[in-house]
Amino acid sequence: QVQLVESGGGSVQAGDSLRLSCAASGGTFSSYVMGWFRQAPGKEREFVAAIFWSGDSALYADSVKGRFTISRDNAKNTVYLQMNSLKPEDTAVYYCAAALGRGPNYRASYSYGYWGQGTQVTVSS
Repeated sequence: QVQLVESGGGSVQAGDSLRLSCAASGGTFSSYVMGWFRQAPGKEREFVAAIFWSGDSALYADSVKGRFTISRDNAKNTVYLQMNSLKPEDTAVYYCAAALGRGPNYRASYSYGYWGQGTQVTVSS
C-alpha cells in the first residue's frame, strides 16, 4: 500500500514558476519509478514527466521540455516537479504516480499502480 499526496499547486500568471511536491508513504520509495501526469477540464489525462530509481534519468513530454524539471529525494520520500515559464495551456490538475514494476512504457498511465489526489495549477494570461 502506497499513499501519495501532492502539494504546491496554485494560481499564477503566465511566465511564473511553481514547484509541486509529492510525498509518499508506505512501500519503498526508492524502488518506484515516479511520474507526473496532468488533466485539464474536458481533456484526457496526459503524461508530463517521469524519473527513474537513481534520479539521474528522466522522461518529459515534448510540451514541457526545457521548462519543467522532475527530481526526487529518496531520503525524504518525495518527488518534485519544478515548473518554469508557465503557460495558460499548463492549467490542469497535476497527479503524482508511482510505478512498482518495469515498464514497458513509463509515458503511459497504465504503467503506474498508485496515484495521488491531485493538485490544481491555474495559469492566467
